[in-house]
Amino acid sequence: MNVEASQLAWFKSSYSGNEGGECIEIAATPSTIHIRDSKDQNGPQLTTTPTSWTAFLALAATL
Repeated sequence: MNVEASQLAWFKSSYSGNEGGECIEIAATPSTIHIRDSKDQNGPQLTTTPTSWTAFLALAATL
């Protein structure tokens, strides 16, 4: 499923401040998690499956 970035509901982590810095935004569809740099919303995106994203978050929570 090829979805335009403008059609996605993007959100930043509640841990992200309003001062800028290194923030990512996430947009989820049933089959794909889209990830982008909040400072370059027209730049490249990383996409992954919900299963892989969940595994990544579980690993990140242990660090």
